[in-house]
Amino acid sequence: MKRNTLIAALSAIIAILGLVGYGALSSIGGNGECPVFVYRGSTADDVNAQIDEKANFPQRVTFRLMSYLTGYYSNLKPGRYDIGSGQPAIKVLRHMLTGNESPLRLTIPMVRTVRDLADNLGEHLEMPADSFYAALTDSTLLAEYGLKRETAICLFLPNTYEVYWTITPQALLKRMQHEDDAFWTAQRTGRLAAIMPGFTRVEAITLASIVEQETQYAPERPAVAGMYINRLRRNMPLQADPTVKFALGDFSIRRILHKHLACQSPYNTYRQAGLPPGPICIPSVSSVDAVLSFEQHNYIYMCAKEDFSGAHNFAADYAAHLSNARKYAAALDARGITH
Repeated sequence: MKRNTLIAALSAIIAILGLVGYGALSSIGGNGECPVFVYRGSTADDVNAQIDEKANFPQRVTFRLMSYLTGYYSNLKPGRYDIGSGQPAIKVLRHMLTGNESPLRLTIPMVRTVRDLADNLGEHLEMPADSFYAALTDSTLLAEYGLKRETAICLFLPNTYEVYWTITPQALLKRMQHEDDAFWTAQRTGRLAAIMPGFTRVEAITLASIVEQETQYAPERPAVAGMYINRLRRNMPLQADPTVKFALGDFSIRRILHKHLACQSPYNTYRQAGLPPGPICIPSVSSVDAVLSFEQHNYIYMCAKEDFSGAHNFAADYAAHLSNARKYAAALDARGITH
């Protein structure tokens, strides 16, 4: 009897070792990337629950046996790990033990506010949105980059970057500074200096954000940028409608009325001369380049075209501008757009 029990036990051990050996050589996922997230304080059950959703049954069993037999779960490092792409289970476990994360592709969208940016980062990275918001509004931290709360988003250009899921807000700012320095090539820096004496990167990004919100018609952006630069050079108020929407915090407004223009805010460029304190969105690269390669002309007025194409009518004198404005107002009235 004892002999039979011993044989059964040995058989079970051999079977387990066979499974472990198979797992060490086989992939626990498919051929494509299949991420699993290890959070701070994650338990074996937390990780296995994710694997249960993503791997086929025999490989799930293999992974569980290997992890429990080796004791890896007591030392897992937080991170995003790929259990697919043909990786052997033992390699995945080793990555989890050493914190050898698989990077993710983080896309920075064209959001309007620091809060929006923080929420987006918190949605895709380990750290919560409030941690990113705290960093993006930390005057001491931002001063290291020559920025302040109103200009923090100047470090972020809408693009896709490879980062680690566990990246901290401080490390992300450093990474964005590196990307920002790479963006500002000698050619772009030279064009920046040609706009007007002392014009800064932050001012260019701020103006580009207005251009971005003013027109969705990309070919027109250099002309729009040129009009605003003409106004800046003449010390004229920019009178940009998108800045009023930003000041009010209401981006659903379709028609700017006199009551909107009365808004007391440093972002209301109808009442405040010069640029607003910072960008009103994260502008696209095309809008930044439109500012740096602005169109040379003598226009100082613009008004949306009455055909609602998204393009604008430009004017060099106020009489022509009033004519354009009347046509657009009539088109709004005809469509019943009152606010």
